[in-house]
Amino acid sequence: MTCTRARWPIAFGLAVAMFVVTLFSQSYAAGPGPALGPGKLGRGINILGYDGVWEGGRNAPFRLDNLTAIREAEFSHVRINFFGFKFMGSENVLDEIVLRRLDAVIEEVLARNLTPILDEHDTHICQRDVSGCAEKLKAFWRQIAERYAGRYPALAFEVLNEPGGQMTSANWNALLSECLGIIRRTNPGRTVIAAVLNVDEMPVEELVLPPDDRNLIVTFHYYAPIRFTHQGAPWSRTFSRIGPLDWGTADDERKATADFEKMRIWSETEKRPIYLGEFGVYERAPSDSRMRYLSFVARSADRLGWAWAYWQFDHDFAAFDSARQTWKPGILHALIPPVH
Repeated sequence: MTCTRARWPIAFGLAVAMFVVTLFSQSYAAGPGPALGPGKLGRGINILGYDGVWEGGRNAPFRLDNLTAIREAEFSHVRINFFGFKFMGSENVLDEIVLRRLDAVIEEVLARNLTPILDEHDTHICQRDVSGCAEKLKAFWRQIAERYAGRYPALAFEVLNEPGGQMTSANWNALLSECLGIIRRTNPGRTVIAAVLNVDEMPVEELVLPPDDRNLIVTFHYYAPIRFTHQGAPWSRTFSRIGPLDWGTADDERKATADFEKMRIWSETEKRPIYLGEFGVYERAPSDSRMRYLSFVARSADRLGWAWAYWQFDHDFAAFDSARQTWKPGILHALIPPVH
């Protein structure tokens, strides 16, 4: 689908959006929209992770009117990938100017009748430095929870993207519990998303959640087999030398089905909704295999009743061509087949 709206200069667009946020902040204090029910996210896409919008518009290929294209393509939510730690000062206080930009983005998402997820995305710091991550993550959620208490009930919080690396399940359960406690003090009814430890085994059975908190969604990411999904990726010495590799045999499908079955059984046993927060294939993969993989994963999640979000809107793995302002039709059709 081609985005047909007029282009805004990014700095002007954000300035207008921030003005609207300030002007109408009181009327939006309790809305818009009802609180999000767990498991109602539907189909989504990841946005803004590596975009200059947060720094005021430098290197910002994402345009606010791209949200209209996302809504018209029949996505129902966006996962906002926010690297909050780099906008913290020496006392771990978040930059108010950046927070106002975040307010503006959330308002623009809601104005398109899309559900926003705020995902704290500082994976590399948290996988490498568990104690340093814990201090910053708790400070982040203390400020964010207080800022949005009573505001934007449709906004969901995702505590941390891809816990793992040096962080064990025990580390993660302890930190998750503390962050949930911080959030629930000011946001008792907010939908919160909690990740399974991001390792190959997907140890969902090790995730510890408060049994009486039912406003939780459990998330995992799926890039298996990673040699296929990341083939040709230039940032990796290993993956940059791999390819072309195909995907789509009966054995390939059985492996993915078995991985999803593990999550399904746990979900039904624990009565917790599942969110497939990321999946994708790097663009160096053979096109036919790439589309088979994306279609299989998306349709499998649909059949299981899981919400999902494709990685990602633009940059690499992109579903959208920012230069031409058009969807890449093969990817969009694999994710959301046209209805005839």
